[in-house]
Order: sequence, then C-alpha cells, then structure tokens
Amino acid sequence: MFTRVANFCRKVLSREESMANDAIAQPHMSVIPREQHNISRKDISENALKVLYRLNKAGYEAYLVGGGVRDLLLGKKPKDFDVTTSATPEQVRKLFRNCRLVGRRFRLAHVMFGPEIIEVATFRGHHEAGASDRTTSQRGQNGMLLRDNIFGSIEEDAQRRDFTINSLYYSVADFTVRDYVGGMQDLKEGLIRLIGTPETRYREDPVRMLRAVRFAAKLNMRISPETAEPIPRLATLINDVPPARLFEEALKLLQAGYGFETYNLLREYNLFQPLFPTITRYFTENGDSPMERMIAQVLKNTDTRIHNDMRVNPAFLFAAMFWYPLLETAQRITQESGLAYYDAFALAANDVLDEGCRTLAIPKRITTLVRDIWQLQLRMSRRQGKRAWKLMEHPKFRAAFDLLSLRAETERNQELQRLAQWWAEFQVSAPPEQKDMLTGLDEEPAPRRRHRRPRKRAPRREGTA
Repeated sequence: MFTRVANFCRKVLSREESMANDAIAQPHMSVIPREQHNISRKDISENALKVLYRLNKAGYEAYLVGGGVRDLLLGKKPKDFDVTTSATPEQVRKLFRNCRLVGRRFRLAHVMFGPEIIEVATFRGHHEAGASDRTTSQRGQNGMLLRDNIFGSIEEDAQRRDFTINSLYYSVADFTVRDYVGGMQDLKEGLIRLIGTPETRYREDPVRMLRAVRFAAKLNMRISPETAEPIPRLATLINDVPPARLFEEALKLLQAGYGFETYNLLREYNLFQPLFPTITRYFTENGDSPMERMIAQVLKNTDTRIHNDMRVNPAFLFAAMFWYPLLETAQRITQESGLAYYDAFALAANDVLDEGCRTLAIPKRITTLVRDIWQLQLRMSRRQGKRAWKLMEHPKFRAAFDLLSLRAETERNQELQRLAQWWAEFQVSAPPEQKDMLTGLDEEPAPRRRHRRPRKRAPRREGTA
C-alpha cells in the first residue's frame, strides 16, 4: 500500500515538475521563413536530404535537427546531420534497407550510406506520458535516465532536447526553421542555455555538464548563469557515467580543435577532477607547475594540428598528460621498495594507467602505445654505438621525440633541451654526419663477453668405432 502511494506521489510531482519546465522553457513557437535564415540545401548532405524526402513521401514528419542546423545558421560546416521524425524506429527500418537500429537507452535508427551515417530519432515525449506498448522509461535512484524510449510530438521533442541552440528544426517541405524554445535568440546572443530546470536535466544525464562546456569553448559562447550555477555542485555526478562513454566524451572535449579553451572551462567548473582524478591531485594553486604547463602546451599543439588538418593521436595526448604523475609514482615506488628505477618505472606505468582506466575506459590499443612512448623516454639519452639508429626504427619514435621536445620546452631544463636539439639534428642529417655526431659522444664501456668453457667429451668406449 505504501509503495502504491509513493509511486502515485512521485508521478504527480514529476508531472508538476514537467509542467513547470514547460512554463519556463516554452516561449511562443516561431517559424522562420526561408528569406530570414541562411540555410541552403546545397550545404546539406545529399544523403540527409534523401532520408528527409523519403520520410516525408511516406507520410511522416521529418526535420533536420540539432548541431547540423545550429552550425548551418552560424555559417559553419556541420560535421554530421541528424534527423528527427514522427516515424518509430521500426517504421524507419521498413523504409530503408540500409538501416540498423542501435541503442538501448535511446532507440535510434542509423541509415548508412557508405562511410556516412544519418542518425534518425523518433520525436521524444515526456516521462509522465501514459503507459503504452511502445513507450519505455526507467530512472536510477539519482535521477539519471537509464532507458528512455517514450515517443511524442515535435513540440514535446523540442522540450526534451538539451540546449536551446540545439533545438531548432529545419524542414525540407517548406524550407523553414521552427523554434520552440527561443534557440534563435540565444544563438544571436551567444548563450548556452539548458531547456527546463538545469539541476533536473543534469541529473537525468550528467554528460550535459560536459556538453555545456564543450559547446561554450567550440562556439565561443557564454553559459547562461542559471545553466552554469549547478555545475560545480553536481560535478561529482560524472562518476555515475559509464567509463566507456566518458572516454568518448573526453576525446570530444580535448581533441576537437578547442581543447585548451575546454580544459580551462573544465577546471573552472570542477569538471576536470571526475575525468582525470590522477592528474588533478598534482594541480598547484598558481597553475604553473611543469605538469600544468605540459598539459596546456600539448592541448595548444593538438588544437593547431587539428585546425591545419593534421592527424592527432590520443595516445600521445594521454602520454603527455599523465607523464608527471608517472614520474611521481615511479619515484615513490623506488623509495618504498628499493627497486631499480627501470623496474619501478614499469610498475608506475601500470598503476597510473590502471587508475586512469577506472574513470575513462581507455582502450588497450591506446594504453599500449602510451607505454611505448614512455619507455622510449628512458632510451633517448642512450645513443652510443648503433642505439640511435635502432631507436629511430621504432614505430613510435616520432611520438617519443615529440614528447621529449615538449618536456624540454615545459621544464626549461638545459640538459633536456640539448638532448632534444641533438635528436632534431640527427634525424635530418646524412649518414656520414650522423656517424660524426655519434663519434662525439662519450663511449660507454663495451660489455664483457662471457666465455663458455669447452664441453668435456665423454671417453670413447672400447670396441666402438
């Protein structure tokens, strides 16, 4: 009996909260005609247009939505295009043979055109919607949505999206943009604003806090005061997000071309700690330690490479970010156990990466490369004989050299700077010049060879040939 009363009260409170959210975030719906916006079909993926036209032809509502519409309105080139429709995922699959359904928490349809995937989502409805054979919702104790397959109308869908600037709908039927939550005005004012009550929305999905910071850095916008206020208080909710999802979010945050600005905002809103607790322990009050200078510089370098259309590798980023925690851990293990530094270094690498993987599920293919880059740091100063040439043949030599250069730059250590300069010259020198450079180094004593004693032959038996 008590359980029934509690469930009834919970439904009533949830309905009242949703109605309050609607009252806060539902200004008058506006339709922006073609002549008043800059979106053109020639800037939209042909495959996205195919999906929109086929859904419309089949009698369903279908709109381009989300970041694609936002970026087109800002004059940027969208990275991908998302579609929202009144068709259910199963109805979308019937229309497209090249479609597969994905997701448990959010049921989505992926329409595949070679390497390009058009994501199609059904209009979302409110959680208090009446039970139906095609609606499913489930929350955790902390308010996080575990399953959310409640379908609704486009008006409800607009309320269910995260930020106002991501809740703009473009129609290929009449070329208009529909705005249900004041997204156009926030886009003009450069504001990141959550739809609904911020604390409730963050509890539903804590990753929204990371997205708010990412959009603010990427779009050079401000987070509105009511959207920003709960973030430092609720930052620990990030710990409830699965590590695999956090790894993907970390790459979006730090390897999207705006990593340095994002890093500063993450620290400002206390969001860096739940992502990288190992690193946060070594932060200083003034933010000018070698580790903090290293992180700032590697993120700036990464941003520059991305803006110049150069490849970036998350293994190098993690190798640089975790380098100083690795050194501190290796030194502690050496002092406590008395192990040789090389052995302590290997154990420290395991400890640091294991702790990092508990928060971010960094794949083994990346941690293996991180270990290679770290191990090569111990070998960079040992150049005598043929070692320098053998070291250059290592697949991760270039990444190891880049980390060495970064260390020399951030530590301002003359010995490291000379070593980095030597390797920079050695790589571009001709073989005779390389030989001269090696001759100038102090030769290490040659290792003593162990001479095996000759085996004693067994005495020959009499009568044998």
